[in-house]
Amino acid sequence: MKFSTREDIEAPIGKVWAVVTDYDSFELAAMRRGVEVSRQQDGALPAWGAAFTFKGKRRQIALRLERAEEPGLLAFAGEGRMVEGNLLVELVELGPRRTRMTVTTEVRPLTLAARLFLQSVKLARGRAAKRYQQGVARLASMIEARTRGQTSGF
Repeated sequence: MKFSTREDIEAPIGKVWAVVTDYDSFELAAMRRGVEVSRQQDGALPAWGAAFTFKGKRRQIALRLERAEEPGLLAFAGEGRMVEGNLLVELVELGPRRTRMTVTTEVRPLTLAARLFLQSVKLARGRAAKRYQQGVARLASMIEARTRGQTSGF
């Protein structure tokens, strides 16, 4: 299952890059939401382990940064017991004070239970895509606020 959306951010690409690569802030935001996060180094690139409760069950995932090309590309790969997936963040400079951020997420099931769950998400694809777009829009607003020096959290 694949979702993709884009948002325009009123900030220079360099400042947007600085915010999206501030991994400490993302870790803190996840911890505030009850996710247990531990950072590891996977060679030169960071990797994380995360544990959280989803649908009443404890879940664990491993996430690693696979590619970082300043100032325009971040590629992550993640895997859990039941799913694996990729997250791609692309930044494109539209002008000296405007950046387009495209976020693409792809999730693949590894088990029959995960396949059934993703099938139910596909049936409600419109609602799931809207929630995904709203989440990316909130992220873009937060990035915009942080580039202006405001401390708007995640």
